[in-house]
Amino acid sequence: MELARRVSARFETKRLPEDVDDGLETLEEYKQRWRSVRIIYFTMFLMALGFSIILTGIWPYLNKLDPAAGKEFMGLIVAANPLGQMIFSPIFGWWGNKLGKIRLPLLISLSLFTLASGIYSSLELRPDNVKYWMLSSRFLIGVSSANIALCRSYLSAATRLSERTHAVSMVSLAQVLGFIIGPTLQAVVTPLGDEGHIWLGGLMHFNMYTASGWINVVMSIGNIVMFLPGVFEEHKIAAREVMVIQGGTSERETWKGIKPNYYSAWTLIVAFFVLVFNFVLLETLGTSLTMDMFAWTDNEALWYMGIMMTTAAIVSLITFVLIGPMCKIISERYVLIWGGFSLMFLGRAVFVPWGPDPPKLAQPFNASLNLTKDDPLFLGCPVDTQPWCSELPALTLTQFLIGFALTSVGYPIGVTLIQTIFSKVLGPRPQGVWMGFLTGSGCLSRCLGPLFVGSIYTRLGTFWTFYVTSFMMFVSMLWLQFSNRLLIPPTFEKATPVELQELNKQNGGKQEDHSPEEESTVSVKKGSYHSLTADA
Repeated sequence: MELARRVSARFETKRLPEDVDDGLETLEEYKQRWRSVRIIYFTMFLMALGFSIILTGIWPYLNKLDPAAGKEFMGLIVAANPLGQMIFSPIFGWWGNKLGKIRLPLLISLSLFTLASGIYSSLELRPDNVKYWMLSSRFLIGVSSANIALCRSYLSAATRLSERTHAVSMVSLAQVLGFIIGPTLQAVVTPLGDEGHIWLGGLMHFNMYTASGWINVVMSIGNIVMFLPGVFEEHKIAAREVMVIQGGTSERETWKGIKPNYYSAWTLIVAFFVLVFNFVLLETLGTSLTMDMFAWTDNEALWYMGIMMTTAAIVSLITFVLIGPMCKIISERYVLIWGGFSLMFLGRAVFVPWGPDPPKLAQPFNASLNLTKDDPLFLGCPVDTQPWCSELPALTLTQFLIGFALTSVGYPIGVTLIQTIFSKVLGPRPQGVWMGFLTGSGCLSRCLGPLFVGSIYTRLGTFWTFYVTSFMMFVSMLWLQFSNRLLIPPTFEKATPVELQELNKQNGGKQEDHSPEEESTVSVKKGSYHSLTADA
């Protein structure tokens, strides 16, 4: 305990950093604010993990519980999560704006997440219509993860302009790592096998399919504890900072006086949809694509995809660290277009098959042969359900690895800078509803991605799948380039140093949380504001 105390004391912030030591907050408020931001990082990680951890295992799990369900129903199950999130994201955002607080909505949503994850892992009990129970559990997990809109909104309100890019980079890193580490954890529990362990008199099954849900349960309980009073304290500073810079007398009047460019906002929402659609398509399709193209078994696909996802997580981590320095040299919008979207476009284009021969064809499973499903006879591309298998060339392993690597670099850049620019374009106003729209667009893409796999890939094959996605990325990249001047967010010139004793006196020496309806006044020296269309 003494060692832990010394280590904690060594890394404890002793004073405010010079660039934020301007009287807007005390050292204790600064530390509480950043503790709350880091809890938001973990929440975003957990919500992404809750979606991705089952992606590589959902098909074999469904096939075990109900062999007659089929891949198209699997697409519905995967799409149920983002559908619930898409519907409820604006609602949660509005709720957070109305309350002026996020603790209660987050505690309720995390409790629902815990319950739904437990239901998913209890499907081994074989309830009637088990595939619909799986569908319902994934939908409820999606509803609970609508709290992402609240998290993004709070992050925008709880960070200064100078901190925003770094904070959004870290929260995007947390989310992407959640998407990537999920399949990695699935690979780690693969040695449990499909039988695993049975506890509590047969009521709890812990195997390579259900372990993912139980991991979610444990982590979400820990997340609930983080949002209890005394641990998570809300501190919003964005509107207060702009008020001081602008020389305003009211936080509310300050942000109401800054009109966002709605064309820019909706452009970024659509771009976010396209970006996430292409990323989730690869996550959803990855396991079945490798099994079809490379004749891998269920276990091999889970294991190798887990290794690739882990490698991608390391690449993404390095990329996120480099985003800040890159944006100090090159404008954020150009890094977004030519660093994020261009690499994602190339990553999709590389997936267009160029192999000389069709993939290995799998024969329909015949139980009368007394062979297992892992027998080489039944591995490969199932020509009985996918007639294109015998007509189109195979995707090579080299292609798959190159495309996967390009995606691992392009997606982190794109998803970080879209959110960064979006939050800056909106200004210091409460962003709950707008972040709900942004989150909803990502959810819509995650709804359509699995359905796209179930319809276009299963019925038409790899050519149509990757031609269409390459075209989407290319058009989006051009659109952003033509609109790039409108992606310049508001910029503020700081006034000369101001005295904030009156502000501190009004707040009793403490910064208080304010709802959109509450106003805080202060006498400050007026600064200046540049419009959205000012040249950067």
